[in-house]
Amino acid sequence: MVDMAPGMAGVNTLVYGRPMTDRLTKPDWIRHGLRVLAAEGASALKVGPMADGLKVSRGSFYWHFRDIADFRAQLLQAWREEATDRVIRDLEARKDRPDRLKQLMRRAFASSRRLERAIRSWAAQDRVAAAAVSSVDARRVAYIAGMLAAAGVDGQKAQRRAAFLYWAYLGQPMVMEPRHASITGPALDDISDLFES
Repeated sequence: MVDMAPGMAGVNTLVYGRPMTDRLTKPDWIRHGLRVLAAEGASALKVGPMADGLKVSRGSFYWHFRDIADFRAQLLQAWREEATDRVIRDLEARKDRPDRLKQLMRRAFASSRRLERAIRSWAAQDRVAAAAVSSVDARRVAYIAGMLAAAGVDGQKAQRRAAFLYWAYLGQPMVMEPRHASITGPALDDISDLFES
């Protein structure tokens, strides 16, 4: 802590009880925001309650973000990076493997979609979130269509099949009957073979 004038108490404005050098980073705030969004929805993305949840002052938030709109935009970008761009990079790193669609389907259908549902719910009420989701949807469908085309599926068919697979991915969490809410890895592989033929 910085030396203070005699008789002055030290103040930790960024993190209660922690030295100024132990402040939260922007990625800390983003991770917390994504957790809050997944658990409580977009209406819970408020500076005061999030700061309280992290046991920090509001100043910590404003050190990293201009305002709540900036924070929300960066949350959407972080979601895109984690849930789309990184997945595509991982698959592209294995481009020499013929089973990339199977890998993608196993990864996608086994993942929790809690955050995905929260973001789509947010997008239904917010044009900025809607534009981000629309962009992600287009990127994902285009990538799947490209994978199918690389496997030999005709361009138009590849596009339609990619859209259908994506619809299945989005719709799976809506199924309430447990017997029909999940599918095994081997069954996903079989479906993948159908779409690539």
